[in-house]
Amino acid sequence: MKELATLKGKVILVTGAARGLGAAICRILTEEGAILVATDVNAPLLEESVADILAAGGKIAGYAMNVTDENSVEETLQSVIEEHGRIDAVINNAGIDYTKSIEELSYDEWRSVIDVNLTGPFIVTKAVYPYMKKQGNGHIINITSTACKRAWPNASAYHASKWGLTGLSHAIHSEARKDKIKITALVAGGMQTPFLLDRFPDIDTNLLQNPENVAESIRYVLCQPSESVIPELMVIPMTETSWP
Repeated sequence: MKELATLKGKVILVTGAARGLGAAICRILTEEGAILVATDVNAPLLEESVADILAAGGKIAGYAMNVTDENSVEETLQSVIEEHGRIDAVINNAGIDYTKSIEELSYDEWRSVIDVNLTGPFIVTKAVYPYMKKQGNGHIINITSTACKRAWPNASAYHASKWGLTGLSHAIHSEARKDKIKITALVAGGMQTPFLLDRFPDIDTNLLQNPENVAESIRYVLCQPSESVIPELMVIPMTETSWP
């Protein structure tokens, strides 16, 4: 059996990296020797996360970036290319949600969720694609959710964005293979992160998984041999309630 690839020296960009799963991804991948480009709209919180990883010996730099703004994304990618000469992988992780019924959800809130969760990954993918095509390889992982497999009340915008992102991932996978660019939809179940804990303080954390477990699955996906790709992978807690 062929050995898994190494991440040592690989330049990997993560969106939504200031906390939660994004921060866990950065920690796990720097432990593998990757060079992390951590991005987030929350610059102060991002600085704290990056400082913690630097203190632990990881190679990482933080960039304030808004995934919904193509100029912000293109400027960041250009800076990374100037610094490192390449971008080996992108993890589209940034995401938001509003726990509201269709009657309560405002038009602006709907647009915000779609912009961050769906249009953001499109913008980042479109911007990084030429660089990966030119270098002859690359890997883009889109963090979706069990919300793309079934639905529950008061999350219509989130469901729409995650179903859309899963579809976008598979569509670009079908286009990108010819250019030796891998696309993966990572379907994550509930995690012990601020994304859930801030909105549902009474949630039973025993029903959720450690975000580092999901980050480990991302490491595994990125380490597959060059001739193989995993188009979709689901990682859920053993006690997952949103999926059988």
